[in-house]
Amino acid sequence: MTQSSRPDQSVSVNLPGLPAGAADPCVHCGFCLPTCASYRVLASEMDSPRGRIHALRAIEAGELELDASVASHFDTCLGCFACVSACPSGVRYDQLIEHTRPKLIDAGQRSPWDVAFRRLLLQVLPYPSRLRTLLQPLRIYAGTPVQALARRAGLTRLFGPQIEAMERLLPPLAADSYRDHLPQLNPATGERRGRVALLLGCVQRCFDPAVSKATVAVLQANGFEVVLPPDQGCCGAVSHHQGELELTRQLASDLVRSFNAIEGDLDAVLVAASGCGHTMKAYGELLMGDASFRAPVLDVHEFLAERGLSEHFLRRLQPLEITVAFHDACHMIHGQRIKAQPRDLLHNIPALQLREATEAGVCCGSAGIYNLVQPQEAAELGRIKADDLSSTGADLVASANIGCTLQLRQHLGTRASVHHPMELLAASAGLHPLPGLPQGAGIAEVARKGEDRQLLQRPT
Repeated sequence: MTQSSRPDQSVSVNLPGLPAGAADPCVHCGFCLPTCASYRVLASEMDSPRGRIHALRAIEAGELELDASVASHFDTCLGCFACVSACPSGVRYDQLIEHTRPKLIDAGQRSPWDVAFRRLLLQVLPYPSRLRTLLQPLRIYAGTPVQALARRAGLTRLFGPQIEAMERLLPPLAADSYRDHLPQLNPATGERRGRVALLLGCVQRCFDPAVSKATVAVLQANGFEVVLPPDQGCCGAVSHHQGELELTRQLASDLVRSFNAIEGDLDAVLVAASGCGHTMKAYGELLMGDASFRAPVLDVHEFLAERGLSEHFLRRLQPLEITVAFHDACHMIHGQRIKAQPRDLLHNIPALQLREATEAGVCCGSAGIYNLVQPQEAAELGRIKADDLSSTGADLVASANIGCTLQLRQHLGTRASVHHPMELLAASAGLHPLPGLPQGAGIAEVARKGEDRQLLQRPT
């Protein structure tokens, strides 16, 4: 776009579906550029928040068409919202990109394969039963020498970059990946302080079921009864991030009905994956007031930090002599403004040292299904983030979002293991084993027989 084609920025531009002049506060100062993940790897003005806002103004002014070329620059956006945190003028780029995403579906800029691949992902990932059916044949492949051999031989590259990217994220599959083992009702331990419901998630329950186990155990040990609706499905985050609003509203409505069918009072609906939490907190707008949870939606760290860990739980925390780098998931730090709470909780663990990444606010490249549909850009961002976290010298990375966790495990490799903060708290309290710790970490393991628990110190 030439200088002469610039729309008049002194004139308020109204974007349909958004407040009047939503794009107006942008003064093109450039503060967003160093925080923008797509600009970081593509180095193109059109692939930055500033460039996309300029394009939106031109589109709404009738000076630019949302054709294949222009639409591709919006497709490179990860929707990480780091620019929202960085903007000194208060531009709500998050609203602008969410308003634009549905238009990209009809822009015609995607290849038939890309369209089919995205449709396949949205027909599988939000449905745990379908995902588990597809994963069944992979039990003999994932995490085995066969997988390692296929990668070394370059066999996975034969199926194209997107399928290869999907295979690279495939973790070893535990037995719990194929069915939900947690009971519907999980009573509080000791004095009861409240009653909550917990979202299991769709991808998390299949690829990292240990997170839900640890989260339930920590909540129980802190005096909270935990209810798990047996028919709960996907929250709609995956489709929401892609602009598929009809599917998102359907999934959201079904989830609200599932949780509202719980008998008795609830103090909160809790979420242990930040991408899910961000979408669920937007249900009021997405569902236009037609349905809502009868209890507030809170991130589990947010909830426990607000309520406080119980004295009983604090007393049972054993030293974890490890160094942990905290990874800030974008939909937690930028989308929900949650930063201090998970760190405050981890500081309660004796001997644990917490370290910070240099560029904590930059996206890791996961971004929903971005690392599957834009594999090259995502891989570069994954390498950057892994190097940043590894440079802290940490033994372990704490990640509170399943997409980030899978991305980081791929790119960190053997440099550091990746676990959810709830797993660290549960391990320190002797409630949940934590694999992959370095030797001599001093973690307390749990021997269970019925309801009896005995803490056993691992020999050094």
